[in-house]
Amino acid sequence: MTEDNKNRLKVYSTLGSSNHSHKQRASLDYYATDPQAVEMLLELENFCPRIWEPACGEGHITEVLKNHGYSVFSSDLIDRGVNDKTFDFLHTDMGQWDGDIITNPPYSLAVEFIEKSLQSIPDGRKVAMFLKLQFLEGKKRKEFFKKYPPVVVYVSASRIRCYRNGMKPTKGNDSAVAYCWYIWIKGYSGEPVIRWFN
Repeated sequence: MTEDNKNRLKVYSTLGSSNHSHKQRASLDYYATDPQAVEMLLELENFCPRIWEPACGEGHITEVLKNHGYSVFSSDLIDRGVNDKTFDFLHTDMGQWDGDIITNPPYSLAVEFIEKSLQSIPDGRKVAMFLKLQFLEGKKRKEFFKKYPPVVVYVSASRIRCYRNGMKPTKGNDSAVAYCWYIWIKGYSGEPVIRWFN
């Protein structure tokens, strides 16, 4: 591999572009959320008392929500010890969830997670997804956002880490990836607002 190609791979990897990275993706795209990101979300938004966390991992989001008094239903494809139920969110019909949905979905399935979440809740309920800023890019995503406009996108002004395979990163191993909280309200049809936090 030429030096130019190596440098290009380093740039893509730094930006979190998984299809160009020389590093292998986490198993099942599992990148756990820093609990501090959830604390910051709760300062930005109010949620229904009942919340479903459909990609709960090891409970990084669930535990923060419970500590703030929310009733949380936690599920995941894999049982990592905190699930209320273990099943495939995208391919299981649980009926309508009368509450909000908050999660950090597998990035490769983010569009599917958002669509399924919006199908699973009644009008007026919220979906909050922790995703890369890059999720805003692309022609296909442009059409997706026209169909499902978020109410607000909260961009983190400082870097937030995700934990690859649930492992907390070592000190000094800073992230170059910009993350956002994307908020949908089912039935909303206006223009999204962009705000900054952190």
